[in-house]
Order: sequence, then C-alpha cells, then structure tokens
Amino acid sequence: MPVVEIAAGRVHYVEQGEGPPVVLLHGLLMNHTQWDRVMPLLPEGFRYIRPTLPLGAHPEPMRADADLSMRGLNQVLADLLEALDLHGVTLVHTDWGGGLFLTAYGLDERVARLIVMPCEAFDNFPPGLPGKMTVVAVYAPGGLTLALRQLRIPALRRLPVMLGWMARHPLPDDLVRGWTEPGLRDAGVRRDVRKYGKSLPPRAQLIADTEALRDFGGEALVLWSSAGKVMPREHGSRLADLLPKGRLREIDDAYVLSMIDQPAAVAGAMAEFLTDT
Repeated sequence: MPVVEIAAGRVHYVEQGEGPPVVLLHGLLMNHTQWDRVMPLLPEGFRYIRPTLPLGAHPEPMRADADLSMRGLNQVLADLLEALDLHGVTLVHTDWGGGLFLTAYGLDERVARLIVMPCEAFDNFPPGLPGKMTVVAVYAPGGLTLALRQLRIPALRRLPVMLGWMARHPLPDDLVRGWTEPGLRDAGVRRDVRKYGKSLPPRAQLIADTEALRDFGGEALVLWSSAGKVMPREHGSRLADLLPKGRLREIDDAYVLSMIDQPAAVAGAMAEFLTDT
C-alpha cells in the first residue's frame, strides 16, 4: 500500500485508474475497504484514491504530537491532497462528517465537487447510539480495546449500539476483522482515536461549521439513505438545500453504509454525477 508523508505522520492509501481525482473517505473505526463492493462498478476515466485516515483502523499511529482534533484531522486531509498534488478533487464523505468542515476551515481550495453520503452533520456528532457507545469507549479505561473485541462477535456487532443500525445487512467477519486489527494490535492507534474523541467542538460550533457549506461553490450530490436511523433522513435534504449547487438523491433499503448495503445503486448514482458534472 502506498504511503504519503505529511506533518502529522504517514497516511496509507490505495488508488486505481487515471483521470480527474476522486477521493473516497471512510468512517470512524473503518478503513478504505468499506468501498470494496463499489469500486469495480465505478466508471473508468477517473483516478480513485482511498486513504486510510487516522480514525482508528489506520495501519500505523500518527506522530505522538499530531493534532487529531476535528480541525487537526481536516488539516491531515488537506495536507494529504497537497502531498499527492491533487486538484479539482471530487471528495466523497461517508459516516465521519468531519471532512465537511474543510470549507469552514478555509482548507477546501483543492476540492471541486462533493458527494455526501450518510454522515455526521450539524449537531449529530457523535451520531446516534453507535456514537454514544464510541464516546463511552473513548473515555473508559480499556474501553476501546473492549469495544473492538466486541465488534468481532457477530451477535454483538448486530446490536443497534454497535453496527446494527450502520448496515442493513450483516457485515462480513473478514471486513470487520480488518477494521479492528490495527486498534487491537497497536496502543498508538487507540491513542489517536482517543485524541479525536475527546476533542469534539461544542454543539453550536458543529452546526456553524456544517452550515459553512453554503459557501462551497462546486457541484454537490447528497446521496442519502432513506431508511437510516443513525444519520437522520432529514439531514440529507437539509444539506442539499444548504449547498448552492446541491442535489439530493436517496438510496432505498440502506443504512449508513449504503456502499455495502446497495453497491450497485450507489455506484450508479456516483457514476451519473461524476460523468454529468
């Protein structure tokens, strides 16, 4: 897996194809593999880049002094785009909504278009029951290790407080084992997650930083799920209305991880947006 060196540490990524860059983000305690079902279905003519950000499933810890607050993670993302010399990026958000704040922080100069899938937004940080459980895990001694071990037990991870409301259908064991392995193996990875989890901005700031998207001038597709419980359905239309060139499209029979629940529908909507705009 290629690695790029930035101020905060080393970021691993995978890429395929050639053409305008499409950067696909991932969720908390997840990595680039959540896109595996969609990738073969996306159109040719684009350079698809899937970084593994320091959100708990990254292969190696960031530097001990790295700023991994909300603003710090946005700087990591901006530094990554710069280090790879990417311009005119289509940035795809899912689950973790922090990347939406690039505009609020004045770090979105390399981003031309957005695809916003079900993710944290407005005051929904951390989101729903899974988010509340993550907060408990971050603050409780040994909590992250326990939570990662529990995610490996199918009956437990299907509970609403774990991943039961994240995916409409059961997640494969090998996928979740890949997500949990770095955090179970390396205390530095767990340290990175705690840095982020203990530094969330106040509710009013989260809302204001989301609403800064009204200043994003590029084309935007809000590709929301109609059946979600963790990311409110109304947030999809609210984001589409907020973005000056936003459009809303819903994916049925899917929760947050719609790229896993409905890969063909997600790939079709993404392909139409990428080629038409």
